[in-house]
Amino acid sequence: MGKHLVKELLPSVDINEIEQNLLETDAALLRLGLHGNISFSGVRDVNDSLKRLDIAASLSIPELLQISGVLTAAGRAKAYARDSEKAPEEKKPVPRAVRLNAHYTKNQPDPEKLKDTVGKERILTDSSEPLKAARLPQLKIVGSDDSLSGYFRDIEPLSPVNKEITRCILSEDTVADDASAGLFSVRKKKHVYEERIHTSLNSILNSSRSMLQDAVITMRDGRYCLPVKAEYKSSFQGMVHDQSSTGSTLFIEPMSIVKLNNDIKELEAEEKKEIEKVLETLSGSLMPHTETIRNDIAILAHLDFVFAKAKFAESMHATMPKLNDKYYISILNGRHPLIDPKKVVPTTVYLGKEFDMLVITGPNTGGKTVCLKTIGLFQLMGQSGLFIPASEGSELSVFEEIFADIGDEQSIEQSLSTFSAHMTNTVKILEKADSHSLCLFDELGAGTDPTEGAALAMAILNFLHNMKTRTVATTHYAEIKVYALSTPGVENASCEFDVTTLSPTYRLLIGIPGKSNAFAISQKLGLPAYIIDDAKSRLEKEDVKFEDVIASLEESRVTIEREKQEIERYKAEIEEYKRRARENSKGVEKGRDKILQKAREEASQILQDAKETADSIVKELRRQEQNGAATLEAEKTRSALNKKLKDTQASMSVSQKIKGPSKPVSAKSLRIGDTVHVASMDINATVSTLPDHKGELYVTAGIIRTKVSVRDIELVDTGKVTGPGLENMGRKKKGSTSGGDIRMQKTMGISPEINLIGMTTAEAIPELQKYLDDAYLSHIPQARVVHGRGTGALRKAVHQQLKKLKYVESFRLGEFGEGQDGVTIVVFKK
Repeated sequence: MGKHLVKELLPSVDINEIEQNLLETDAALLRLGLHGNISFSGVRDVNDSLKRLDIAASLSIPELLQISGVLTAAGRAKAYARDSEKAPEEKKPVPRAVRLNAHYTKNQPDPEKLKDTVGKERILTDSSEPLKAARLPQLKIVGSDDSLSGYFRDIEPLSPVNKEITRCILSEDTVADDASAGLFSVRKKKHVYEERIHTSLNSILNSSRSMLQDAVITMRDGRYCLPVKAEYKSSFQGMVHDQSSTGSTLFIEPMSIVKLNNDIKELEAEEKKEIEKVLETLSGSLMPHTETIRNDIAILAHLDFVFAKAKFAESMHATMPKLNDKYYISILNGRHPLIDPKKVVPTTVYLGKEFDMLVITGPNTGGKTVCLKTIGLFQLMGQSGLFIPASEGSELSVFEEIFADIGDEQSIEQSLSTFSAHMTNTVKILEKADSHSLCLFDELGAGTDPTEGAALAMAILNFLHNMKTRTVATTHYAEIKVYALSTPGVENASCEFDVTTLSPTYRLLIGIPGKSNAFAISQKLGLPAYIIDDAKSRLEKEDVKFEDVIASLEESRVTIEREKQEIERYKAEIEEYKRRARENSKGVEKGRDKILQKAREEASQILQDAKETADSIVKELRRQEQNGAATLEAEKTRSALNKKLKDTQASMSVSQKIKGPSKPVSAKSLRIGDTVHVASMDINATVSTLPDHKGELYVTAGIIRTKVSVRDIELVDTGKVTGPGLENMGRKKKGSTSGGDIRMQKTMGISPEINLIGMTTAEAIPELQKYLDDAYLSHIPQARVVHGRGTGALRKAVHQQLKKLKYVESFRLGEFGEGQDGVTIVVFKK
């Protein structure tokens, strides 16, 4: 029945009905995504059976089972709706293909306007006599209900009645023993008699084995018999019911079980009467509910149809189009459903706002006709309540008539040429087209003299344009291209053609007239070059000039598109640089916070030590006063404590004092990449820029890049260890150097970068290995490896070495301001 509704599907011109159909499909698509599939198997046309119930006739077992199938499907549908409403928090994840619409009620049409559309009568049978099904129930839109909730609510599965049918009838030829007390009693007696017969026959089998052809019990005409050899016919007492095809075996009913067989026959007659009583009882339970069953069938068939539309939409990745009554079409990335989804090129086309007529030009096999068919097909699908395979936001209108003249309709039988066939269709279209129509013309004016055909095509288009008819036409005529360029409300479009590959791209370009590219296509198909050259020489100058203008426009468009893509790429790179800069900034902030936290902890420890020292002084002085110590002893204690305090202050002042550069450097002697010591910051850094007129320059220390004065720096020999407090290290005794001293030396003397430029790979890798070991031991967060660009061999070797080092967290090429791909930034593990 659902299939019949699909076959009867036709476009509608009522925008309210179309919106209702689309909302129902959308609701079904959402339910499929949230709650899974629903089965409508078992829904059949049982109208003949219902008519028999209307006249109080009893139904057969198959008829009752068919009605039970309908009620079972109704019960499944009811349970499907009930489960989805009961536990919304347990919804399954929605597939990406399913479009969620959380605002059904906002977009739903007025229920009052749907009274004439929701309850339309439909043909719901495949029989020769049309059956008008019960009117579909009026949709109930309340609260958070969707467009299908009303249908599910109005389903009546008649569960008690259906349960009784399924209990009593086990299959099309079997009624349950407990269907009635009388049937149970009859079958019980029948079973007892059958047991007696089997006992008697087994006794005969054992006593008369030699007379029997086989030791089996068989049935003939519903009576139990034994296969007796023909020669023992007179010796074996009983009734002959049959014989084998050779006559060697007779099937004889022994005389001892004749009466028992007669009793079983009587019980079978009683059994049949009891079954008829059961069927009458079940039929009687259905008689008051015939209208309910008809209503269930109508609803289930409609729901089956709606869910089929939803599955169809899901298979095409289709979306619900918006509708308008302004005769405006906007198809975004539309994909013709009959073209392979992996190969189809999406088409974006619009019509009806800035212009009401679109003239599409371009090469043969370029996609003009497919574009034309896509527009017409999508419009018909939308007006039929189907989703369209296009992007979200696509918009369709509701046209009262859609006319199309596509393809070659020439006919020898009707004496119609190509031109005559097209013109016959065109005449019929012009008689009926108006401002509420959509007209589609393929190769308008083709098949006759080009000059006359072009003039005729322009006249037809001008007539439709004056009628405000929405029109899309394809053509090769240059005159029609000029007409579209010079007429307000008419727009050119073209199917793109790649002249480099001599093949179409199937992209529709609105606003740009296209070339037919007949010469290029002919050359690709193998037409000799001298013939093509001869053809070009025969073109009129005006035609050549116009085609050159079109070609120039196309070339400019391609250039602009290429530049636009380049700009988008640059934008993406800039955003990536910004993101990395933000990440680096976060790392600097994190490092600063750690330093401040460590300083606070050290300050807290100093205060704690000072407090303990002060407390011990006070306690000592009080102890001496209590013990009556001499003033001289107290004075000695004070002197010792004062000396200790002065020593502590002196050491702190030495460590905190900022020294200026011991060897000032001139601005002219500096080079980018030099290693310098910044006195005010007490760190080594690398020169990033040369000093400006103020004597200021940028230096890089690890991930920090800062501006300093040339007066605050001095050149550093990378092999020399610098830093406060290191001048006395050489005075330590031999063998007294500890691991902490080594670490401190490396920390103070390590440079944040190593320059490998000019070295071979064999020379650079050992130097790099030693430098990275020292840098890691010095606990600097990252290092800068300068390898230059060159052939890239040194950079590749450096990266391969870095991959082998376990203490390297990550590495990357430098960014803008860091040396770009001539530098690798290495980040160490913490």
